[in-house]
Amino acid sequence: MVTTALPAIYRPGLAHVSGEVVQRAQRIRLLLTDCDGVLTDGTVYYSARGEELKRFHMRDGMGVERLRTVAGVDVGIISGENSPSLQRRAAKLHITELHLGIRDKLAVLEEIVERRRLSYAEVAYIGDDVNDVAVMERVGLAACPADATPFAKAASHLVCRTAGGAGVLREVAEIIIAARCLPSANGDAPGRYAATSVAPVRQPCFDERSEW
Repeated sequence: MVTTALPAIYRPGLAHVSGEVVQRAQRIRLLLTDCDGVLTDGTVYYSARGEELKRFHMRDGMGVERLRTVAGVDVGIISGENSPSLQRRAAKLHITELHLGIRDKLAVLEEIVERRRLSYAEVAYIGDDVNDVAVMERVGLAACPADATPFAKAASHLVCRTAGGAGVLREVAEIIIAARCLPSANGDAPGRYAATSVAPVRQPCFDERSEW
């Protein structure tokens, strides 16, 4: 795996990221993620009636919005659980690429790629456990939280600094946004708004407050 450090002229959001990860991130048009252990810390609160609560991080929601409006990248969720809490969270974030109760995540990935006419190199995935590995090994950019299992870390191109449930999707989002805003050899940023109808908005291409 390439670990070449980036030149100092690269954006702050990419300061700690390898050259290989930047190149992979520049191609991304769709970010998919697991839920439990990624969007949450893996904790589920149960009562006698069943699942009651999951905790989500607000920064991830802003990450979803910034991916859409700044970089033209859509977001989807593939989860092994049938979670009413996740359904409500996805609805709040206007995520329509939502797949619940999935046992074969790779099959869902293959269906999404075919339906959206994407290449695997144009898809990123955030996972944290062994049931995510098959997808992580197929996509162009695989990431995991700082507290992911060794299985997920071994399959990742990017091991994030942020733990599951603490804004890890936001960390990945800012890396993708910053990478897609980098100029190419001819001075353009070819990844930005590519193959989308998303209009540019006056938001920074990286989060200047970021501590990623």
